[in-house]
Amino acid sequence: MKRLFIHNIFTVLGLLMSVSACTNNFEELNTSPTSPRNVPAEYLYSQAQLSGFLADGTNWWQVGSWVEQWASGSLSAPSQYLEDRDIYETNNWTSHYELIKNLAQIRNQVLKGQENSPNGRTKLAIAKITEIYFWQRMTDFWGDIPYTQAGLPDDQLVLLPKYDKQEDIYKSLIADLDAATAQLTATDVSYASADFVYKGDVTKWRKLANSLKLRLGMRLRYADPNLARKTVEEALKGPLIESNADNGAMPTVTQDGNPFGYHPTIGGYNGSKELNQMAAPFIDVLLAKNDPRLPRIAEPTENSKKAGKPIYRGLGVALGNSVIINRDDYSYGTIAIYNDRKSTFPYVFLAYSDNCFFRAEAALLGWGGLTPAQAEGFYQAGIRAAMQIQPYSIAESAITEYIGREGKLTGTVDQQLEQIMTQKWISLFMRHYEAFAEWRRTGYPKLIPGPNPGTTNGQIPRRGVYSSTERIRNAANYQEASSRMANGDSYLSKVWWDKR
Repeated sequence: MKRLFIHNIFTVLGLLMSVSACTNNFEELNTSPTSPRNVPAEYLYSQAQLSGFLADGTNWWQVGSWVEQWASGSLSAPSQYLEDRDIYETNNWTSHYELIKNLAQIRNQVLKGQENSPNGRTKLAIAKITEIYFWQRMTDFWGDIPYTQAGLPDDQLVLLPKYDKQEDIYKSLIADLDAATAQLTATDVSYASADFVYKGDVTKWRKLANSLKLRLGMRLRYADPNLARKTVEEALKGPLIESNADNGAMPTVTQDGNPFGYHPTIGGYNGSKELNQMAAPFIDVLLAKNDPRLPRIAEPTENSKKAGKPIYRGLGVALGNSVIINRDDYSYGTIAIYNDRKSTFPYVFLAYSDNCFFRAEAALLGWGGLTPAQAEGFYQAGIRAAMQIQPYSIAESAITEYIGREGKLTGTVDQQLEQIMTQKWISLFMRHYEAFAEWRRTGYPKLIPGPNPGTTNGQIPRRGVYSSTERIRNAANYQEASSRMANGDSYLSKVWWDKR
């Protein structure tokens, strides 16, 4: 029933967007059928959720290879540490700002004036929390970006927006998140079924908002320790995502017959199998730890299966264009899951396991009244939660056995952090942007670059580059933003919070 609703609502939306104003009335002829006054907030919000949350799982050929979980070979320039602004970066930039535009329509036009009304207050708050989620992904990926002059009402439109500093963006996101969370009211009208994630459940949105605040705060740990601690400790006081039942997760539909709404990993796999081989560092860690998720993540190599002795083998990252490989000697994603166009399982974009690993880290630091002695318990809870979600659904006995081997935190505080972040890296499979951000923030796991020099002298990229359209259309502001970075607008420059 849920899948049918997703399909139907966007079929209607597609019809709305394709309606032709066939009328003799000139005013009606020149009135857009998709103007905000004709498109309910529910439609705009559903579209933003569908396009925005599922986008966390795309970009495996770029960000997924940078965190060395996928290996796209020579078919993807970014996976070889080569910039490709005209295709990858421009499309990525444009799609993200379209998300902001849709959400801005809700507050600037559709529900304008209803900020304190039961009919608009909570809808606006949920839309704002969603927008903050997307803004964090954008600034984490690019660094300084157009922010204060983006998403403005039509009468305040800035065609050539300035690039705000990431430090200022983060402070604004935290303040805006607090304000939006305070506006959530259980008795208000909400999005109901148009909210695919929580069906308008204000209690769960409050948990997600505080969990997002926890993530915002921890991201600043090495850039602004005081603000990081303050933000983390405030988040820990609020209700958080406390189980997998609270996870921020998008339901998905079968890929057959549906133009959108299917799981991004399934869509990517079916779109190009050659871009979906597993990276050697990821497979090697799973093998070394005898991780029970491995068969649910990777397929034994085709040639080893034919020989009757199946083995898992990952492909090296950034090997260069001159390297010739036989792809049947390397593991793809699990065929029964990711190559099944009828397969569906929720796409988790903010998880209980995230909070467990953040709490383990906070405990090591003694933040929020937690103690280092509590870190191990949170660490184990994170492993357990990550193994329980689909498509893994690991048996409890196997989870217990694994934690018995891998669940003990040992060594120095930094060595314990490395253990926590390695498990978090595994848990973030299919969530490429977040895996990339957490690797840059902490430096763990310790990833070794591939051999191809690309445009980075053989270093793993630290950020995405701006789109080519910005260099031309918004040249002055682009140049000003680029000049603030140590290595200009390149893969080698670091975003503000990236201090490790």
